[in-house]
Amino acid sequence: MRFNFSYYLLIFKILKRNKLRSFLTSLGIIIGIASIIIIMSVGAGAHSLIVNEINTVGSNLIGVLPGATDDSGIPAAVMGVSVTTLTVDDGLAIEEQVAQIEVVAAYLKGVATISWQNKVVDTTLTGITPNYLEVESANIKEGQFISEEYEGTTARVVVLGSQVAEDLFFGVDPVNEKVKINKEIFRVIGILESRGSSGLQNQDNQIFVPLSTAQKLIMGVNHVSLLRGKVVEGADLNYTIQEVETVVRERHNIDDPEKDDFTVKSSEQALDTLADITGILNYFLAMVAAISLLVGGIGIMNIMLVSVHESVKEIGLRKAVGATAGDIVLHFLIQTIILALIGGIVGIIAGAFVSWLISLVANYLGYNWDFIISPSSVILATFFIISVGVFFGWYPSKQASALQPVDALRYE
Repeated sequence: MRFNFSYYLLIFKILKRNKLRSFLTSLGIIIGIASIIIIMSVGAGAHSLIVNEINTVGSNLIGVLPGATDDSGIPAAVMGVSVTTLTVDDGLAIEEQVAQIEVVAAYLKGVATISWQNKVVDTTLTGITPNYLEVESANIKEGQFISEEYEGTTARVVVLGSQVAEDLFFGVDPVNEKVKINKEIFRVIGILESRGSSGLQNQDNQIFVPLSTAQKLIMGVNHVSLLRGKVVEGADLNYTIQEVETVVRERHNIDDPEKDDFTVKSSEQALDTLADITGILNYFLAMVAAISLLVGGIGIMNIMLVSVHESVKEIGLRKAVGATAGDIVLHFLIQTIILALIGGIVGIIAGAFVSWLISLVANYLGYNWDFIISPSSVILATFFIISVGVFFGWYPSKQASALQPVDALRYE
């Protein structure tokens, strides 16, 4: 098969002569390859976030969520199903009866609007018991946290996360200031130290009120959203989870574990569940990227068929002076692969740049997100590039090689 360097020069001249068409031909490949790089980078970044979260919150925490776990291992509470059977008394029973548990905090989550003077902030409101600081290993920056004297009352006191305090009281000391939460007046008694993000939530964009205040005054409920317990150092987590399940089943009069109305998970298991959810999203996005590559490949094939149509006389002349069918196939196949490679290289660069921007934004929002471009993602992208070029370039190349010299030379 005769093919020399002049053929490469000719191919590049053809592509350069049709710059806009070459770019539009490669656009689908650019989008598809960039999508693959971004998806795999986001997946790696999400994994790093989960590992960092375990290191941040600690692996010695156990959470009790309302609602049973479905077949996929995701608790009903995570899927947005409302279950109201979990109470603060369940937490007290766990703390008293499970020796491996040091302390338990009860949480009630909601959303609220907090305002001071003419400033308004939408935030997450958390009704909490006083042992929150011990469970979460959090610290007070100014003032005090919610103490036991407020338990069982509807005391209108609030502790601000550091971001809420900055957004509302920039340059002003918030302690003892009066704020309005929804329609009620509250007194600020403290500010938490900055904690960044945990569990895909910005911990600094929260406000904290006594659990009983949140239940009776703000939300009008008796249940809680979550119980979280701190496990004694060195204790067996799996055994502790079983003990907690036994206590809650007794309180809820459940004899059959398959009828549980709650879920008990360690912090590592909870973050594994989060990883499963992000994995499902990555698979979905990967399918979108595959469709983009398919569309890009079809676009290349169509343009190459047009190129064959435009080059009929040239093909006839080459075959008349001795070019073989293999030479013609190789010429158009390489032209297709070059288009795919150009699109792929641009796609890899674009995907890496967008992935870097995503990591910047995530870290700016407080998430411990690492920028990762794995060699496997580049290898996979390169494989797709070559596969698309060969697969979609073969048919136009065979069409070109099948032309007879006599017919091609008299083609109008």
